[in-house]
Amino acid sequence: MKGTLWLAWRQQRTLILVGAALLVACAVWVAFQRADMMAYISDHHIDTANCKGWDGDCRSDAAFRLLDDYNDPMRALGTLSAALPVLIGIFWGAPLLGRELESGTWKLALTQGVGIRRWFLSRFSLALCCSVVGSAVLAALVVWWWEPVSNMLNGLYWHDGYIFNATGPVAVASAVFGLVTGTAAGLLLRRTVAAMGATLVAVVGLRVLLNAVRHDWVSPVIRRSQGDTPREYIGTAQSAGDFGFIDRAGNLVHDPAACAWGPGLPDMKTCMAQKGFTGRFYKVYPASDFWVFQWIETAIFLGLAAALLALICVVLRRRVV
Repeated sequence: MKGTLWLAWRQQRTLILVGAALLVACAVWVAFQRADMMAYISDHHIDTANCKGWDGDCRSDAAFRLLDDYNDPMRALGTLSAALPVLIGIFWGAPLLGRELESGTWKLALTQGVGIRRWFLSRFSLALCCSVVGSAVLAALVVWWWEPVSNMLNGLYWHDGYIFNATGPVAVASAVFGLVTGTAAGLLLRRTVAAMGATLVAVVGLRVLLNAVRHDWVSPVIRRSQGDTPREYIGTAQSAGDFGFIDRAGNLVHDPAACAWGPGLPDMKTCMAQKGFTGRFYKVYPASDFWVFQWIETAIFLGLAAALLALICVVLRRRVV
């Protein structure tokens, strides 16, 4: 290692080594917790494969106690993984150029016969590589721990933010976006603290926006039941919050209270006959939509990151520093 890459390592090694140490400590803790969880499952003969969904077949005290004991630690790990893009953007991306521009130390580097683009590429490439590896490892730890009890009874489901935002390609893509956003903010604002604040707003704001519009990307699946027969269990799917009745023409009547239950009211079968309903429906997002949502949001994060990186290159090429 020599030249600009060696300089980048010297300037970023403390952050890299601290991050690596924390990641190793996290991996050791997860390994211990998961081993303890698997021993509990084995000792109490919990058939986790039949526990999927709130209506699973293993609604025992031992199964609920298992989830009560490990839900919160898993949420903590998921929160850390989901928050990593913000931390990377604030504490790595924003100072990457912002501190250099603010202090003027970038001028010294350029007096050594190194072009500004090469100087930036070395610094950014090292940070990008570490961010991708770190976020991927942390996301893998979340999945490894969660998978044996995934989508189980009152546990964590694929659509929970602790899982969705913390795993899959989204976890890595959002880390890349966080780093690029922080770097762009540092270059444009030239003040580290201001760049940190702008990065926090941008990364958190986009995450909140995507959470809010996620279900607009695809249409939910409609589950129907004929007559007054019980509706199909929701299982591992996520409810779309839309349910009601089906009339004789096959139209969906979005009024779940059309045949309300209660004292003095007709039973379900009688009410449906009186109002001409032939069945019931409700809409869900099946567990398979996890990957649909993941790849859509991954494309958004990487697309925005590419646009910001292009902006950085244009600014550096014009040497607006």
